[in-house]
Amino acid sequence: MDKSRKKLALIFVLGVLLLGAMLGSLCGELIKAALPDGVVKDVFLRSIDISLGPGVLNLLMFSITLGFTLKFNLIGLVGLAVAYYLIRFWR
Repeated sequence: MDKSRKKLALIFVLGVLLLGAMLGSLCGELIKAALPDGVVKDVFLRSIDISLGPGVLNLLMFSITLGFTLKFNLIGLVGLAVAYYLIRFWR
């Protein structure tokens, strides 16, 4: 396997893992909205925020502000594990 195919495969695996974590976090947020107040909801309320930015590019006439935040919760980790399992099973 040449170098470019290995790099593409690594980007694909990282993309699938990130997609699994994001879909899991989305499911966790939906479950959290449906649950009544209590201990179980507190578990789903806990999340880890990973942020990059904001970065500002000032070009005198206009400025651009860019930022990125990932929010992971418990179900997001489950989604990450499911995505990892699917990649291992698929290959």
